[in-house]
Amino acid sequence: MTTQPVVLITGALTGIGRATAFAFARDKARVVVSGRRVEEGRQLAEELRSTGSQAEFVQSDVRFEDDVSKLVDAVVARFGRLDIAVNAAGTEGETIPVLDQTPERYTAVFDTNVLGTLLAMKHELRVMSAQGSGSIVNISSTMGLRGAAGLSLYVASKHAVEGLTKSAALEAAAFGVRVNAVAPGPVETAMLNRLTAGAERKAGMLATVPLKRAGTPEEIAEAIVFVASEKASFMTGEILRVNGGRTAA
Repeated sequence: MTTQPVVLITGALTGIGRATAFAFARDKARVVVSGRRVEEGRQLAEELRSTGSQAEFVQSDVRFEDDVSKLVDAVVARFGRLDIAVNAAGTEGETIPVLDQTPERYTAVFDTNVLGTLLAMKHELRVMSAQGSGSIVNISSTMGLRGAAGLSLYVASKHAVEGLTKSAALEAAAFGVRVNAVAPGPVETAMLNRLTAGAERKAGMLATVPLKRAGTPEEIAEAIVFVASEKASFMTGEILRVNGGRTAA
């Protein structure tokens, strides 16, 4: 890997993705951030450049293969390679019982969380396999290991992300590429606030965390940077759970 790795982050405009972009920028990586909202993306790239990092924004929607293919091609056109990819684009969907789920709600969650991860890996691996090197980090969740009433589609999508991660890791090992996932527990993001829908429910969720608090996006970002780095060079096909002890029992 180069001394200034080229890093692509999808879903980079908010939450964990945004914090991860700054974590890599602080290490002087060359960072390409991607998301659907142009103005926010351009502002983020400018903020990253102010840290001294080389940074670019490329608009992309991971639900569409043409977008993803062009995104990866844009990274290579700008920096000549792709060393690290963090697939952080995701959505939680609506909190609804299985009895009320619909094909439309399924598509809304799975197109981003599962198809988006699959398409991203497909085109990231297209480049990394030719290089003979690279590291991919997908974002799962505590819900990739357990269930949650009302969140069947989100839970199922994160189980799928973990399966995709392990399968891709077995394929990618043949050409020197590692594929892992980081699975956060409750993290102080807008998504957590939407999921809990109120201070009382949020406090109830955090009471189930042995450390009795939510994580921060920056804490998850540090875990992602580690898993992506050469410090974790013998790790592939693994799910690193960063959840304050929530799945220890």
